Amino acid sequence: MLEIHFETVEKVLVNFIRDCVFKNYFKNAIVGVSGGIDSAVVLALTQRALGSENTFALLMPYKLSSEASLVDGKKICQQLEVAYDIVDISPSVDGYFNRFPTDNKILIGNKCARERMSVLYDFSARKQALVTGTSNKSELLIGYSTLYGDSAAAFLPLGDLYKTQIFDLARSLDIPAEIVNKKPTADLWENQTDEGEIGITYKELDEILYQLIDCRKREGEIELAGHSNENIRRINRMIVNSQYKRTMPPIPKLHARTIGMDFRYPRDWNK
Repeated sequence: MLEIHFETVEKVLVNFIRDCVFKNYFKNAIVGVSGGIDSAVVLALTQRALGSENTFALLMPYKLSSEASLVDGKKICQQLEVAYDIVDISPSVDGYFNRFPTDNKILIGNKCARERMSVLYDFSARKQALVTGTSNKSELLIGYSTLYGDSAAAFLPLGDLYKTQIFDLARSLDIPAEIVNKKPTADLWENQTDEGEIGITYKELDEILYQLIDCRKREGEIELAGHSNENIRRINRMIVNSQYKRTMPPIPKLHARTIGMDFRYPRDWNK
């Protein structure tokens, strides 16, 4: 993996957050805090960029969520002196599934992710605060996210950092050890872990992704570095099959200036 200088990364990301907020004529940002490492790092960076008074957090447990996640979420908010609200999404999620029952854990998890984002955007309007996303490069590349759920945001500060790099960044930001050291989980059901769902450790996943994406190596070259062909090909398929999650909805070109093609930049604005 590419070694990065975390003080420099912190400076770049803090400036990035500040720029994204201010250039859109906002002064506040809001983060959905899960008690996990990604949201803790994003909250810390946002607080550094905008100050505690302009940073807000929302904790949104479901009835199956671990109590420890709520405790850890509160702890990072209190450490950073960031105001937070707690919204239990259980009544709204269960109300939906009472009408449309399912035993499919993935469907329930996706519904929870989208319900959280729905609540987060409501609070975004109430607080006049842009939603700061928490997705990282590893999960974005393989599609380990819910479209219009946890992947929805105004901007994604961690979008070009691999998960294993975020662990090191978290330590440099003084994120509490209990958050850094626990197994990453979407906290969707009991004993659920991200690595268990993905089927590979983040360490190996990131090594393969880095070779495939950043170094543009062929599968055979990566296999020679000690990774199984099965894992390499499976990850490659995950990247290909999740491309639709990484792009804006396509628009057919019918006029001279089409959104996303010819009308894309601040210089296009009539100001």
